[in-house]
Parts: sequence; structure tokens; C-alpha cells
Amino acid sequence: MTLKPLTATVVRRDLPASFVVFLVAVPLSLGIAVASGAPVAAGLIAAIVGGIAAGALGGSPLQVSGPAAGLTLLVASLVQTYGWRATCTITLLAGLVQLLLGAGRVARAALAVSPAVVYGMLAGIGVVLILAQIHVVLGGSPQHSALHNVLELPGQLVGHHSHAVLIGLLTIAVLVSWGRLPLPWRGTAGAVARWVPAPLPAVVAATVTAWALGWDVPRVELPDGLFDDWQAPAMPSGSPLAITGAVVAVAVVAGVETLLCSLGVDRMRPPGTPRSDLDRELAGQGAANVLSGLLGGLPVAGVAVRSTANINAGARTRAATVMHGAWVLLLALLCGPVIELVPLSALAALLVAMGYKLIDIARVRDLRNHREAPVYFVTLGGVVLLGLGEGVLLGIVLTAWMALRRLTRLSVSVEEAAGRWHVAVTGSLTFLGVPQLMGVLRQVPAGASVDLDLNVDFMDHAAFEAVHDWRLSHERQGGEVDIDEIHECWYERAVTGETSPARKSPPPGRWWAPWANRWRRNNRSSPDASEMSPRSLLLAGVREYHGQMAPLVRPILAELAFQQTPEHLFITCVDSRVVPNIITASGPGDLFILRNVGNLVPRHGSRLADDSVMAAVEYATNVLRIKTITVCGHSNCGAMAGVLAGGTEVEHLPGLSRWLKHANHSLARFVEAEPNDGQSPLSRLCQINVQQQLDNLLTYPWLRRLVEAGELELVGLYLDLETAKVHILDRQASKFVPIPDDASGDVENLSTAT
Repeated sequence: MTLKPLTATVVRRDLPASFVVFLVAVPLSLGIAVASGAPVAAGLIAAIVGGIAAGALGGSPLQVSGPAAGLTLLVASLVQTYGWRATCTITLLAGLVQLLLGAGRVARAALAVSPAVVYGMLAGIGVVLILAQIHVVLGGSPQHSALHNVLELPGQLVGHHSHAVLIGLLTIAVLVSWGRLPLPWRGTAGAVARWVPAPLPAVVAATVTAWALGWDVPRVELPDGLFDDWQAPAMPSGSPLAITGAVVAVAVVAGVETLLCSLGVDRMRPPGTPRSDLDRELAGQGAANVLSGLLGGLPVAGVAVRSTANINAGARTRAATVMHGAWVLLLALLCGPVIELVPLSALAALLVAMGYKLIDIARVRDLRNHREAPVYFVTLGGVVLLGLGEGVLLGIVLTAWMALRRLTRLSVSVEEAAGRWHVAVTGSLTFLGVPQLMGVLRQVPAGASVDLDLNVDFMDHAAFEAVHDWRLSHERQGGEVDIDEIHECWYERAVTGETSPARKSPPPGRWWAPWANRWRRNNRSSPDASEMSPRSLLLAGVREYHGQMAPLVRPILAELAFQQTPEHLFITCVDSRVVPNIITASGPGDLFILRNVGNLVPRHGSRLADDSVMAAVEYATNVLRIKTITVCGHSNCGAMAGVLAGGTEVEHLPGLSRWLKHANHSLARFVEAEPNDGQSPLSRLCQINVQQQLDNLLTYPWLRRLVEAGELELVGLYLDLETAKVHILDRQASKFVPIPDDASGDVENLSTAT
């Protein structure tokens, strides 16, 4: 990039963005410093160093660093234990550790910590922040632990702290309402107002109110000069092990928070912006922490709130981050008296809002989908009740235990049908699952024929020996044991000690079920499907799904659990031979399927009122915003056969008789159409019925308007069951044409309904 375009980008994009981030950073930095028990100037120093040093040296161009709310609890405990000057030394040493980690290129190793632990830690910090700062809002002082803050809260609530409370409530009210401006603010003034981040007007409103009314409330206190009272960091006094633990805790917590923020920035980055270099980012944060600790500032980490504001304001290069640090430096040097007018209760209210955002209940839904919500809540509770380090350690231990439990999860089921026993083993078969497996195998009577389905992803030596010994013992008693074919190969290899590469086997199927039996490749005699009850067949299929398909589709279904975004509304017949997901090679979430007898769509204003079909159509188009509706018929349709016979075949079924009257227009169209040589009358009616249902959809005025505006497309398909081929309707020629097997055929212009 040449110098001129780069300069233009900095002036047009980065300069305004830097000012927006500056407006966000100042009140947050002041509030975090107060909550940490550090000098107020320490928050501004950390913001300056985080912007200039981390912004220039880091590997994430658009990430903004500074004092982070996630470190508040840790820093506060360090200040109480070692004092402020010693805490600066711990910050400096933590920066050196981060420099070494970055140079060793181990940044990604920090991401091995489960996100559930990190989110639980942040939520716990948010709760502690709220419990502590609510006392400041009420005009009191926070206690040394979250539990004591809870115990002291009733006394604070009944006290008289009217001015401080009013300042805090005013701050929170502006924070909440700033993004919801009333109608008179819309337009240019509203756009400018929305460009200003909410924390700034909230603090300004509280400061102006307290000053104008002359309220005597605690305010920010700054030294005469930012560096006038600077003192060299002091070595902390205490055991070397405790000090080392504190240094590592600051380095790891700040590093993990920074790296997670970098990944979030990568997901939001505008086109053309490079991805984050995590190792360089960690090293840059280390250099910033060394400098911040040396100058008397708070620990520095990547901050999601400021980074998001930076990207949303249009930043394109790291110049925005660096310039925001320069703005903070100018403010600290030139506007100290103005900062000293800010009430502490306003900053405390700001931190209460920040703590609420750190809890972020929306993340719990995502974690619940992955069964990691317990880790979140245990970490949260540990941080609140025990402390930051203890809470994180509890979360890590629970994560490891849950991972071990998943690795050893085992399901064993047994059932008997037609004198043959079927034992299904699913999961990981280790020595821990041997007692459960042997308990089930003992239920099998001596001399019985057994199908042993080992649908396992791992089997250790102890489990193999247990299964092998049971098999030999059962066969000695006159029984027969047939190991499922997918695992029989490696089972025999384990017995014989064979080490040559194993052949791949087809996946196991329910060999006694009608559908799965068609795929069986061996000559083993099997009971007829009629010997199994329908309920047994269905439950056996569910068990097979749990063992084979559920692990594969779980990530997809978890993502779709709270929102579906299908591409098509697919209207087809209830015929069991028509499986829409098979003939369209689609999966969960792809099709919004509507099935009824004969794939019929009642016409608008029909005398036989039925809203079930149009209810699905209305929901698909107006709620799900589907852009394509497909009507799919098929050959040998029983409904069309009944229509062709004049309804005599279903006279004894009154509900079905009334429903098939919706096909009268299809029958009339069939009578008027010219016969097609070589095609049976039933096949012709099945195809004509698809065309008629597309026309029936167009009888609804609102739907016709969508089609005519090009916002909705109607497609006709026809499945020939004998050839298993799908044909598409050519509306111009009023006939169905085969869909080619490859992409060479042109069917793009055949499907649109006109």
C-alpha cells in the first residue's frame, strides 16, 4: 500500500475511530482503577500504555488494550496483600512472563483452557464487581469479600445515601437509555448522539448534575501531575511461592483474556484486515505490562468493549489504537481538574453495568448445548465464594473430570427376539465399563445365539479380554456368538495378533429391520421383519441413531436448537416411499417440510376450509423468510389413484374423501389434457397434480405478489419411484424433464412459476 492511500485511510477511518475509543476508555479506566483499589492515575497510565505500546507492538491490529474489568478482582486482592508498589512489580514480572511465552510461540496453548472456565471466571468477576460497587453507589465502602458485601448490603440499603444513590441511578439510566433515543432525536442529531458511546454522556450527566446542584459526594482524586508522585516499584514481601503464583496468575489471566479477545476481533474484522498473530500479540501485551508496571499502571489486557467500539467506528489499521492512547495522555496532562469533578458513585454505577455485561447469560445457552454449563456455574460460584484462583482451579478440575467421563461413557442394551439375543455396546469400552458390560452379558442364558454389536470407538486390553473370555465360555456351553461385522475384523486381529492394515467395513445396520436388511451383504439367515414388533423396530432404530448418527449431527442440531434457517418449503405426499432429505441430499435444518395426502394445496376461498397447509406456507414465507416453495409429487400415488377412481375407493373414509375433493381441479385438468402416449393415466394425473398445486398457490393474492416481485420462486418436482429419478417441471413446455446427474445440464430456467 502506498503512503498516500495509507494516510487517507488513517485520516478518514482511524482518526475518528480513535476518538470514539478514547471516549469509551476514559470512564472505564477510571472506574476499574477505583474498583481495584489502585490510584486513579494507574487506570489512565494503563490505558495510555495499552494504546500506544500494545497497539504498536501487538499482533492484532484492531484490538484495543488497557485496564480490563476481568482483572479487577485479581488486582484488588494483590493490592490488599502486597500493597500498590509491590503490585506494580508483579505486573512488570507478569509482562516478562508474557514476553517469554510469546517468544516461545506457545500462545495457542493458552487457548487449551475451556471457554466455559473463562466465561465462568468473567461472570464471577462481574458478580463480585456488582456486589462491591453497589456499596459505593449507595455512598458506603465495599467489604473485603463478596460474602461480606452480601451481608452488609441490607444495612447499606436502609441507610440514607440519597445524593450518591441519585447520581448512581442517573448514570445507569443514561447508560440504558442512550441507545434508545426518542423520536425527536432521530435524524442527524440522533446519528451524532449514537456515535458517542454511552459511558461518556452517562458520566458527564452525573458530573454536571452533582456540580450544578452542589451535592457533596466523594469525587475522583488525582495527583497534581500524572507522574509527580511516581515511585519505583517495590519487591513484594512474602513467600517466593506465593509471589510466583501471583505473577503467573496475572500473566495467564491477562494473556487468556487477550487471546480470546483477539479471536473475537478476528470474527468481526472488516475485509482486507489481516488475522491476529497470537504469539506477537502475547509478546506485545508482555511489553506493555512491563512498561505499565514500571510507570505505576494497572495490568494491561485486550478489552472486548473497546475493541468492538474500535471496529464499529470504522478503524482499519493499528493507528486507531495508538492514537486513542495519545488522546488519553493529552487528557491526563491537560484536563486533570475536570476529571476530579467526576463523582465516585457515577464510576461505580458504570462498573455495575460492566459487571452485568460480564455475566452474559446468553453464553449459558451456547454452553448448555455443549453440556458445559456446569463448568460455567461452578467456576462462577468458586470465584465469588472462594476467590479468583480457587474458582478457576475448580472449573479446570471439573472440565477434566467431565472430559474423562465422556471418554469413558458406555451404553449397553440387551433384547431378545425369536430366540436370538442382541447385545449392543456403544461408547468407549474400557476397564471402567467392564462391570456394566458383564452384568448385562450374564442375563443371556447359556446356549443362546447372540449378536454382539460392539459399536465402540475405543476398547482397551482389559475390556477386550473380558469380552473374549465371555465369548469362549459361552461357546463352550453350546451357545453361538456373532460379533458385528464392522468390529469382527479387528476383533479377530486382536485374537490372532495380526498387525497388517485392516480393511474398511461398511457401517452396521439393523439387520432385522426392513430398510437396513436391504443393505446386508452376508448370507447369515435372519428372522423375518414380521417377527419383530413395530415398537421394537422403532426403538432399535433409535438406539442405532444414538450410537452412530447422533454424535455426527449433534454439533449441527446444537447450533440449530434455538433458531431454524431452512432454505426451502418442501410440500410433498405422506407416502412412506418418498423421503425428501434423501432425494435432495439435504440434512437437518435445510428443508421446512409439509406432508399431506396427495401433496395438495387447497385453493384460496375453497368451500372446504382447511388452514393447515397455508398456516405452514405463511409461517415459512413471513417468519422464516423462505424464498423457494417446492411441490413434489411421485409416481403410483395412492391418493391420485383414489381421485382417478372417482373417490369410490375411499367412500368408507369420510375424512379422506373430503380431503381428496381438493384434487378436483387436478382431475378436471387431467380430463382436458391430451393423452401422452407411453404414459399411464395415473402417472399423467400425478404430474398434472403437481402443476395444479403450484397454480393453487398462486390463487392467494399475497403469495402471487411475492412471486411476481421476484421475492419467491415456485418449483415443481416429480419422483419416479421405479427409476428413483427426480424430474423438474418445465413451466414453458408444461412437462417434466429429467434432472441431469452432473452439472452440465441447464435447469436454471425451468422451475420458476409464472
